[in-house]
Amino acid sequence: MTEEAPGIVVTVGNDGIQRITIDRPRVGNSLSPLARDMLIAAFTQANDDPAVRAVLLGATGDRHFCAGAGLAPPQSPTDAPPKPRTGKRPGDIARMLQQGWQRLVASILDCDKPVVASVKGTAAGAGASLVLACDLVVMSADARLVQAFVHRGILPDSGAIHLLTRMVGLRRATELLMLGEPVDAATCERLGLVNRVVAPGDADDTAEEIAGRLAAGPTVMLALTKRLLSVSSESGRDRAFEQEAWAQEVVSRTADMQEGLRSFAERRTPRFQGF
Repeated sequence: MTEEAPGIVVTVGNDGIQRITIDRPRVGNSLSPLARDMLIAAFTQANDDPAVRAVLLGATGDRHFCAGAGLAPPQSPTDAPPKPRTGKRPGDIARMLQQGWQRLVASILDCDKPVVASVKGTAAGAGASLVLACDLVVMSADARLVQAFVHRGILPDSGAIHLLTRMVGLRRATELLMLGEPVDAATCERLGLVNRVVAPGDADDTAEEIAGRLAAGPTVMLALTKRLLSVSSESGRDRAFEQEAWAQEVVSRTADMQEGLRSFAERRTPRFQGF
């Protein structure tokens, strides 16, 4: 069977924003292995390109943000029961996951540039992990997240357990992953899974505005803030304070910090250059 076109559109504007769009609406914006690898390449490119100062992740259509991994259609009732997998070596599944969805989620978490998501429609399974990995999330009021793994008998993967436990705590993460009930936008906002819930039709514009503000901000400071935030829940106080002091040393030598101090003294809006 011929694989559907990858459907990942990447553009970089003069405003410093790299826009990444999942354009696979016919399959719920689910990601084939090729589409997933193209997303990884896009976030790696954003991280390495000094012209990129913020990333905006969105998807085509209003029904699905991302339905996760594309799954094979179910067998018909007359089909024979599936046979156990053969020809697989121990560790193959783990390696496939590590090089696939885990690498994609890590490419977002490790990207030095702030990543803003515009979420419309349903983000399910690994698609929900994409949302959780982003730094700031704007969600349409009629959108929802679904931890759909339990409904397919699949162990939660793509970093879902790690991300959810850090964000909402053990009890709530257990409920979301073991029951797999859809979580509407209002509940997502209450639980702290998204930053803003906006009227249907406003998600893209709001996310664009936020990405623009970040792209115009002090890039080095934002990158180091992101890095410290990512390890804050995993570090003791001494380690957290040590990392904070080191990061401040780096930021203090940037032109953007000097511009911030100068503009404050001159009572004007700062003009950050990104270095």
